[in-house]
Amino acid sequence: MPKERDEILVVGEIVEVFPKSMFKIQLDEQHQVMAVPAGRLRLSNIRLVAGDKVRVALSPYDLTRGRITWRINEGRQAR
Repeated sequence: MPKERDEILVVGEIVEVFPKSMFKIQLDEQHQVMAVPAGRLRLSNIRLVAGDKVRVALSPYDLTRGRITWRINEGRQAR
């Protein structure tokens, strides 16, 4: 059974892509966080590009870093 976590789930948009799977996510008009893909996204080689909407899990201890847990598909065709 997975351990329950105290996570904050938010939706944001990828603004910038950095090397080593780091992404800058714009949450709202003022807040930006750095995030890395979670395990399933990394293992499945899900492509994340600037402009994608994603769901991010933030720790309540450090609100400037997070994990990308889901890419929200808004009707875009897969290539």
